[in-house]
Amino acid sequence: MATHKVGGEVDALCTRCKLTLAHTILAMVGPKIVRVRCNTCGGDHAYRSAPGTTDRPTPAARSSSSSSTSRSSSSRAEKAEKVVISFEEQLAGKDIANAPKYSPKDTYRLDQVIQHPTFGLGLVTVVRGDKVDIVFKSETKTLVHGRGGPAAERPSFSPPSARKAGPSDKPVAPGTEDAAPPSDEAPPAEVPPSED
Repeated sequence: MATHKVGGEVDALCTRCKLTLAHTILAMVGPKIVRVRCNTCGGDHAYRSAPGTTDRPTPAARSSSSSSTSRSSSSRAEKAEKVVISFEEQLAGKDIANAPKYSPKDTYRLDQVIQHPTFGLGLVTVVRGDKVDIVFKSETKTLVHGRGGPAAERPSFSPPSARKAGPSDKPVAPGTEDAAPPSDEAPPAEVPPSED
């Protein structure tokens, strides 16, 4: 295995060029390359090894490890077996008949059974602040709870007063808003005397 160092070159998959090209190593964490610069396009990106290469040990290297190490790793694999508990098993022993109907105003506690109008029967699995995670038969949903405080005051609405004003292009003198409204009739036009 080649020893790499910052400033050295390595073949890597360029994310911009979409090809395996020569790259300059910019950063390493221990023996692992983490950041490179493409020598073709000049783009910096996280190191991605060339397809078909891996930093995992080969099967020969793995077989040369001690048998005690292989025993401990196999026992860890057995302990890490995933256990799936069905929805019915989670509800076993719970008081389903007295399950309250869901309301965002009510507050819920861990392992409480609730009846939701859309999702059906559910079990509260996580409570955090004003949100709860509830497991239903089909999926898990995050819902709000404890929002039953006093009703928020609505801002008062006061429409603008109906002032009588002149045309918008002419300012109104202060104190004349209460004066008589302008008449709709135009003032009589002056007729020049005719010369006969």
